[in-house]
Amino acid sequence: MPAAPDAIDAVVLSHAHIDHAGRLPYLVRQGYRGPIYATPATRDLCRIMLADAAHIQAKDAEFLARRRREHHDPLYDQNDVDRTIGLMRGIAYGTWFPIASGLRALFLDAGHILGSASIVIEWKAGATVQRLAFSGDIGRKGLAIIRDPVPPEGVDAIVMESTYGGRTHPATADARRMLGEIIATTAARGGKVLIPAFAVGRTQEIIYAIHGLVRDGQVPEIPVVIDSPLATEATRIFVEHTELYDQTERLVRAFAEHPARILQNHLVSFAQTVDESKDAMNRRGPMVVIAASGMAESGRILHHLLHGASDSKNTILIVGFQAEHTLGRRIVERRPVIRVYGEEVELRAQVAVLNGYSAHADQAGLLAWHEAVRRRSPRHQKTWLVHGEPDAQSALQAALERLGARSSCPAIGESDGLVA
Repeated sequence: MPAAPDAIDAVVLSHAHIDHAGRLPYLVRQGYRGPIYATPATRDLCRIMLADAAHIQAKDAEFLARRRREHHDPLYDQNDVDRTIGLMRGIAYGTWFPIASGLRALFLDAGHILGSASIVIEWKAGATVQRLAFSGDIGRKGLAIIRDPVPPEGVDAIVMESTYGGRTHPATADARRMLGEIIATTAARGGKVLIPAFAVGRTQEIIYAIHGLVRDGQVPEIPVVIDSPLATEATRIFVEHTELYDQTERLVRAFAEHPARILQNHLVSFAQTVDESKDAMNRRGPMVVIAASGMAESGRILHHLLHGASDSKNTILIVGFQAEHTLGRRIVERRPVIRVYGEEVELRAQVAVLNGYSAHADQAGLLAWHEAVRRRSPRHQKTWLVHGEPDAQSALQAALERLGARSSCPAIGESDGLVA
């Protein structure tokens, strides 16, 4: 049974993505008043992402009331977000901190997005110290900006994500090369590259990649416009946390004295206002436009698609997963006509898809992380697979079994205990 809010001692948050943090203000609205532990970067990202989620809910409620005469209360509002942020306590990686009587926790870099963490929980069972590792979302090795995942050690059991447990990603180097080719080809014909992208993580990764391609002479110096208020704020937070950048990355080393210039430089402009967005939309000549939302279901990218999808000089570049029934999926399927803001638009622009920019580890990455934990954990007994579609969980479970690791895919409501 779900716990009552006043019965919860503490919340330990892995990272700021909405599928992990998005209901925290609702928990606070229901009466939770305890601490919420997160890394400092996660706390900072939650401040803008939860505010954005509250704003979207308010707008959706207004729409339903106006168009359908239906009344729906948002799950939470900005006041709930403010109270939530007030409960958040920033804890650095590698620092043990108490979370409840007899329990302490540790954050390790999960390599997924800025501030993302795997969590180790430790307690005593009689004379024995036991540790449970919660993977959080595990990132890929070799991502731009973000450091590689750090596997926990000395754990007895693992709760592990399985998002891409049955998939193999293209190499990140191939994605960078293809991005350069797409930008250069589109610029040569005088077109724009329109990129629907998630505001946190993906946008900054694309900015980083374009900067590197320009420095290497692989693409021309053309304007890069970030047309998303949320992405603008997220980029500011990335710049405030340069201490978390991967120091092995060539571009990070090149700008060691001025790391902010990696993401904020003469190539990049940020469209804050509607007028600035319109200016980017009406500007002629080669340009890269990165705008939310990532699946082209809302946000300013829709205006760019409305005006740019019918121009054969342009390229619509898809850099993330597109769920079924979204506009992004219809673009990937190259439908001859797409509907934007109720208008039918002929899809004459080129469509390119890059699958190499996922921030999640694929099956090989997940197995490598799990094996590293096992090597460092002689008492490891079991792994529970969560956070994945059934097919992905089953594929990862089968792969783990081939490596001699015991795992299970628990159903909702199922419980299991650790053996001392």
